[in-house]
Amino acid sequence: MKAYVLINIRAGEVKEVVRQLRRSQNIVEANMTFGPYDAVAVIDAPDINSIGNLIASTVQPIPGVKETMTCLAVEI
Repeated sequence: MKAYVLINIRAGEVKEVVRQLRRSQNIVEANMTFGPYDAVAVIDAPDINSIGNLIASTVQPIPGVKETMTCLAVEI
């Protein structure tokens, strides 16, 4: 299962947050963005519970992360 995690980050900490995201297992990609969110991470996990656990234990505790919004990807 794939999810896109949109992340708001404190000013001046975007590069470090993205670096840490890229080092995390199950995070396929992480990039800085322009617009209402500062970064986006792509997560690949076996199920929705794993995605939730990964966000709660790996993404949100990173210093500088203020807020996340998760968008689940579905195949049609």
